Amino acid sequence: MSEGRTLVHFGSERVTVHRHQGRALHPLTKDPLPFAAGLDGEALAERVSEYCAGLTQYAEAVDNKTTRVHATGIFQQLPQPEAAALVNSVYVDTGLFFNIVAPDLERFYWDTALAAGGSDEMVDGLVRRELRTAVVCGSFQQSLGPIEATIARLRESDTEVLSPRSTRIKPETEGTDFILFDYQDELKNHRDTWRHKYLHMDAFRRADAVVVCNPGGRVGSGTVFELGFMSALGKRVIFTEEPQGVSVSFPCEVGLGA
Repeated sequence: MSEGRTLVHFGSERVTVHRHQGRALHPLTKDPLPFAAGLDGEALAERVSEYCAGLTQYAEAVDNKTTRVHATGIFQQLPQPEAAALVNSVYVDTGLFFNIVAPDLERFYWDTALAAGGSDEMVDGLVRRELRTAVVCGSFQQSLGPIEATIARLRESDTEVLSPRSTRIKPETEGTDFILFDYQDELKNHRDTWRHKYLHMDAFRRADAVVVCNPGGRVGSGTVFELGFMSALGKRVIFTEEPQGVSVSFPCEVGLGA
């Protein structure tokens, strides 16, 4: 992440913008921008998108690889359908993923920042430990090596990987259309593949983010299937590389790291 990223935090009353490069966090601006209670999703999206359009004064590129947008406060109070509509509108207008941070994760960031030296900025905790939990997806048949590297990188940052818990393949399933790992039960029959698939996807609910390992940009059919489940849950999705060959673009981020 030597090129750095622009970090934007929308709160109820203000927006802060930082530059994160290497291990350093540089404050760029802190703008009063109150969001009144009762604003509908369309009005919120318009104000957010308008502000994001001005981010070019701080960075040459403003996209889902170079820019991370996080929101708390009034945005956390939106009913799920309105929150989803807001995320979708901001994505269509700007190409950015509007990440509405869950209240418990926000508190974790604040606690991390305070423990590190009494910082009063949530993003200071975020850059120190962005994810508590994650699920890693991808083609276990074709990309197991890169998936293992991704899992190792997450664990180095103290992220708990909820699934897969291990990447040691059961020998009898190696090279088949549906591999199993050493902690998984044997298949009862061909229909039992759905149970294993569902258990993997059900872990999305408990994860701070789903990380899609897609070396070369390739997104397999199995992962495309899982993306629908991620989207229905309103889950934060991070691709390791720019996705290629996906017929419908959707709100996501590209590249690990805050």
